[in-house]
Amino acid sequence: MLPTVVKQGIDWHAHGDIKDASRTGDYGAVIRRARRVCGMTQTQFAERCGLSQSAVSRLENSRSSSYNMITLANAATALGLPFELVGLASQHSNGIPPVERREFLVGGLAAAIPLAIPSSAGPADGDPSPAASLRLVTSSYRRLDATTVSSDLADTVHGHLRLIQNIAQTSTEADRARMASVGSEAASFAAWLAWDMADYGSARRWYGSSVKAAHASSDKLLAAYQIGSLASFEADTGAPHEALRLVSEARHHLGSDVPVLATVWLSSIEAIAHASKGDRSACERALRTCERHASKMPADPVVWPWIFAFDERKIACCRITCAARLASSLPIRVSEKDIAVALSNGNDKQRALLTIDAATSHLRSGDADAAFALASRALGEGIRLRSGKIVERARRLRSTYTDSGRTAMVREFDAQLHATYL
Repeated sequence: MLPTVVKQGIDWHAHGDIKDASRTGDYGAVIRRARRVCGMTQTQFAERCGLSQSAVSRLENSRSSSYNMITLANAATALGLPFELVGLASQHSNGIPPVERREFLVGGLAAAIPLAIPSSAGPADGDPSPAASLRLVTSSYRRLDATTVSSDLADTVHGHLRLIQNIAQTSTEADRARMASVGSEAASFAAWLAWDMADYGSARRWYGSSVKAAHASSDKLLAAYQIGSLASFEADTGAPHEALRLVSEARHHLGSDVPVLATVWLSSIEAIAHASKGDRSACERALRTCERHASKMPADPVVWPWIFAFDERKIACCRITCAARLASSLPIRVSEKDIAVALSNGNDKQRALLTIDAATSHLRSGDADAAFALASRALGEGIRLRSGKIVERARRLRSTYTDSGRTAMVREFDAQLHATYL
């Protein structure tokens, strides 16, 4: 069963209860009612916004006059709500041309960020320092990534990085380590955007910068995370041996004090790297390690700061990706439940990538029509979001199909793929 998606073409102003809540400044009620119109649970909506379910619950039940404007902007974007209904200047962000959208990201969101920083939803410790404020900005951009074209975000993030660098140069010695940490996080996100645009050279360069900055911050946990992120990139883009080396390096940085979530996450990357080089046994061992440690995590774990809780859905996603990478005639077994759970992901880009991986499983079982029907849907999302990563994954799938007899569905997919230029 496909996950709930935001309905298109909703006339939000026709919903009187939403308009009434907006007029009174009860934006929590606006979000709650709009979410229900879209048919989303709090959990699904939280995933789309990059928030926890408890944070969504607090937002929906809050009548505070000091709403975090970044959170409101993220929520409105995820629901397709006009910004004025949540008290923000109307940006008409849905369906606008790329140039205008980029101007919104540079101008509109940048204008909202300073207003959000001093609010009660600012840095958890109330830290007013430049480092804390800049970190909040990076987090806000990350939350936009799920449904925003990477090339629209990239220019803004690069400007954000230049600002971090300029402030770091004038920081005191005591503050430089914190600024290095902030720069590392922003550079890592720039790498993620370049990866999505299939600009692998820039992605590798930005990841390298993020690792260097993490070392300069003297934060071993951050350094391990950035090295692990680079490992994930290498595993995905055809360098599994380098990925495995980097996973080992990340573990070395963590030493003996390893958060359970770190073990689970690094094991998932290791499993995908082994699958990419065709080692089924090693892949299964890493998957078992991932599952075993995931089962030991408390219900509300103290998570690794840069990773959301690693739940059943993420393990299902990892299993599907491993199955797609293994060229063996005996790939990792993927159940219908795995596919259903994995595709409940609210992140449009990640869901499209997983859909292609699920299509690979169908193709291996001999059902080409089902495979290319799924792949065509995912490719459509890749085109909409101008994601080179999704398009390249679709091309990779097509290259594995060598049957000389093309069905109508395969021909339709080929036409769609050949007409794609990002």
